[in-house]
Order: sequence, then C-alpha cells, then structure tokens
Amino acid sequence: MVGDPESGTESYSLVRRQRELASLYATAKSLTALRELDEVLQSIVHHAHDLISTDFTYLSLVGADGRLSAKASEGTISASFLAACIPVGVGLGGKVLASRSPHWVRNYAATTHIDHDPNFDRLVDTEKLVALLGVPLVIRGEAVGALFAGDRSERSFQADEIALLSAFADHAAVALDNARLYEASRTALHELQGAYRKIEEHMAVVQRAQAIHESLTGVVLAGGTPDDVAQLLADQLGGSVTLLDRTGAPLVVRRDMTARQCRTPSENDLADAVKDARRSGRCTTLVDAAGTALSVASVQAGDNYLGALAWSRDDVADRGAPDDTDLRTLERATHILGLLILKERAVAEASERLSGELLTELMVGSPGISPAQQARTRARNIDADRLDLVLVADSPTSSSTDLARHLHDIARDCSGLAGEHLGRATMLLHSDDDDRTVEEAHHRLRRTLGDPVVVVGERVVNHDWSRAFCLASRCGTVMRAIGHTDLGAMTGRYALYAMVFDTERVRELDRFITDSIGPLLAYDRRRGTDLVGTLSAYYAHHSNVAATARALYVHVNTLLKRLDRASTVLGLNWRHEHDLELQLGLRLHQLRAVATTPS
Repeated sequence: MVGDPESGTESYSLVRRQRELASLYATAKSLTALRELDEVLQSIVHHAHDLISTDFTYLSLVGADGRLSAKASEGTISASFLAACIPVGVGLGGKVLASRSPHWVRNYAATTHIDHDPNFDRLVDTEKLVALLGVPLVIRGEAVGALFAGDRSERSFQADEIALLSAFADHAAVALDNARLYEASRTALHELQGAYRKIEEHMAVVQRAQAIHESLTGVVLAGGTPDDVAQLLADQLGGSVTLLDRTGAPLVVRRDMTARQCRTPSENDLADAVKDARRSGRCTTLVDAAGTALSVASVQAGDNYLGALAWSRDDVADRGAPDDTDLRTLERATHILGLLILKERAVAEASERLSGELLTELMVGSPGISPAQQARTRARNIDADRLDLVLVADSPTSSSTDLARHLHDIARDCSGLAGEHLGRATMLLHSDDDDRTVEEAHHRLRRTLGDPVVVVGERVVNHDWSRAFCLASRCGTVMRAIGHTDLGAMTGRYALYAMVFDTERVRELDRFITDSIGPLLAYDRRRGTDLVGTLSAYYAHHSNVAATARALYVHVNTLLKRLDRASTVLGLNWRHEHDLELQLGLRLHQLRAVATTPS
C-alpha cells in the first residue's frame, strides 16, 4: 500500500519542528547558565550555527563609539573577520538595527537595497559571503546588536528559518543582558572591595597620623624642645629630619636610628625647596636623580618666618614618594615647632634683657659692686667678683643688637653677662687666659656671622668695668681706622696707640701732638688752611709728589708751594730731620679725631 506523499511531508516537517524547538529550549537553558560575557557571545553563535545549519554565523554589538563591531563568529575563514567594524547606519546590520526586525538578502554583493561599507565589502569577498540573514538583539526595547547567518551560495531564507533565528535571538538577548548585568555586578563588587581596602588603608594611615600628632602634642606638654620634635619625626617617618633657621643654616639634624644613613640633599635643592615652600605656604617635595625624596615645609608664625623643616628619604624606590598624610604630618609639625621656637625665643629674650640690665648696672655703678647687684648676679649663677674681662664687638654688617644676642649665647656658656652698652655689643666674663678667650669669642662670632668682626678685650681692675669698656671700645675704633677689621685682640696688642684710646693718657697725647705738629695746627686755625691734611696725604702716598697732587686734586706746583710753606711754619727741614716724629704726630692726630667721634 502506497502512502500519501503529502502526509509524509507533513510528518517530516512536524518532526523537524519538534527537533528545532527542543534544540532551541536546550540551547536557551544552557545560555542562562553562562556568566562570562565573552563565553555567552561565543555560545550564542555556536548554537545558532547548529540550529540554522548555514555556512557560518556571527554576532555584532553596538559599541560605545556608535559602530557595529563583530564580537564572535562560527564557520568564518578569515582571521580578520572579527575586526569588522562598520557604522550603524550602513549594511544589512544598519537596516536590522533601524527597524528592529529581521532582514535578508539573496546576494549581498549584488544587492542595491542597502548602503555598502567598503571595508566590510572586502571581508564579504574574502569570506565568499553571498546570502545573509540578520535578526536584531533587543534588550528592554533597545537594539544592542544583531545575529547573522550566512551562506556562500545564493539562496532565499524561509519564514521558519527567520522565525527560528529570531526566537533564538530573543533568548540570546536575555542571556546577553544577564551576562552584562553579571559583569557589571562583578565589576561593582570588585570596585566595592577595592574601595573597602582603600578605606581600611586610609584608616590605618589616619590612625598612624593621629598617633604621631598625639606624640607631638605630648612632646609640647612635656616641655620638649624642637630637637625632641625632630627626633620624633625621624623615628616615625624614617629618614633624616633637619630644622633650618631663618638663614637656611641647620639648627637640628636627626635621623631614624633603625635606618641606614640618609643621603644629604644638595644645597641648591634644599634652597629651592625652601623657597617654594615659603612661596606656596604648603609642603614642597623634590625627588632627585639618585632617588632621594626631599620634603620641606616652612615654619611660620603669622607673617613671621622662623625657618623651615626638611625631611629627606633615600628609599623612594622601595616605599614610593611621600604620601599626602606624611606631608600633612610634616606641616602640622611646623605649627608645633613655631610655638616652641617662639617660646624659646621669648625665654631667650627675657634672659638677654635681664643679662643686659645687669651688665648696664655694673657698668654704670662701677667701680664696685653693691649687695643688691651681688644678689641678682648670684641668682643667675654668676659670680660678679670674677667678671674680670670686658669684650666689645663690632661688625660693619651686623647691628649691635644682633651682635649682643650672639654674645649672649657665648656668655651663657661661660657664666657671663652680655648686652648693649652705649650702643656697643658688650660682654663681661671671667677668663684665665685673656688672649685665648678673646680669640675664641672672635672665632665663634665670625663663624656665626660669616662676615668680618672685631672683638677687643680689656682686663678689669678693681671692678672698674666702665673704664675697661671705654678702653676696649676706643681701641676697637683705632683698630678699624688702621685697617684691622677682622680679628680678636686685647688692647695691650695696640700699646703703641694707647695714648689715643686711653683717656688717662690724654695729656701725654696732647703734649706729643703739640711738640710734633703744633705749629701746623695753629697755622691752619689762623689762616683756614689745611697743611696738616696736605702732609698727611704726602706721607700716605709715600712722599710721591705727583700721586699726592692727584689725590688732593691740585697742581704739582700748588702742592710744592704748600710743602714749602709747611717748612717755613715748622722752621726745620722736616723732609730730612724729625721725619718719624712728624709722621707719628700726624697719624696720632688723625686717630684721636676718629676715636673721639661719637659712634
């Protein structure tokens, strides 16, 4: 018995339909179990290829740049196919996305119903792509991509094929959305975990910074010094911590005792960092070629610049550059240092003021010491009876106030008194070796100032500090007048000029000057001339007539007439007789004028 052909065809179609639906269900179920986006995309094209039974399938997604890019393929032969990327408004994909509905062509290269992309057309030729079917991937009403099935021969796509691929695309879109959500959730989780780790790290840093701040506060409450603050910072931060004064000179240098010696930054780097920190008001960090990090913060009290705090580390390669928390710690430390420096300065100024007051009392009240003065000096652990040396200091580059402050530092070390007296930086102290003491005082001042300074000492006799001060002060003036501007010496070294600076020998000086140049002085007073000045210039230029005339801005003949007049006034041949006595008289007359001129 022969069966009905139509009945057989229907039976075959039904079996095929059941098989496709079962395969579609199994595929959809397997897709929902996937999590990784790339794995989902590849699984979609793989199952679509099996379901549709075309030569190849591929999937493209719309990227952030608005272009349609191939993400996965099955059955393609070109390695560059996955690099395909075309604008969303062209090609078969453009029509699918715009309409959010399936579209197909019998012959892609020959069709004129779509806008061709030259780059994709080259891939079409490479793949021998002819017939192409595309269905949209729609997620929450938005076409996010397209799924394609293609053959390498011309053909039409039947309604059941289009329906099957569209149904598969719907399931694939759900799987794709799930994968994207999973990836976004996992990314958010990683970011949350990273943020939590950062919070933990930040809390640890904050707790460390708080501990350092509490330690710094403890140093202040315990009566600590800037030295203690620098050592605490070095121990906590590592490396080397240096406190600089207003001139940039190091006052305190402290290092972490557990670390290796830290390389010292160059003077230029340090000076540049200090300048930047002062200008910005914030901590400045430099890292040199050797890997040493230098951070500097300015120490300020209002507009008053007190110095700078420098922190250097040479382990940048291991620990990285200083972080913001460490730099903020350094800045907070400068506030504490500012308070300590101002406190020390206030104490020092009070001590200097009291020392200066006691010095002035002894000077004004000398000779002798009153019981009240004995008690006040004894309260400062100073024995007034032993203050047997007076030092007077002078420098062309520093005020007497600054010099007195530096002398106060020296006086504190040797139980002496220092201050300003009659506009001069003065110190009273005990000495067993006067020459050595005055030389050491000069050396310390010279090193501190960095400029020439004259220090003159005079031994005190019978507590007559006033006379010793007068001799030392006037001797210092004479020393500068004869060109000695950078040394420390006792007045005895200048005994030759004692008649000039010793007021008790003024009569001897008057007598010598009268005997040597008295007639010239009298002549100048009567006639309004300056023969004394002429002869002084003559000897200063080694008796050279031409040089003397140039120095006095006169003609040589005029000078010779003046010299002849001086011979007449003196009544002797002064160029050959009594020459030394005349030169001494002229020089002593000049020095007396300098020594008696108020400073």
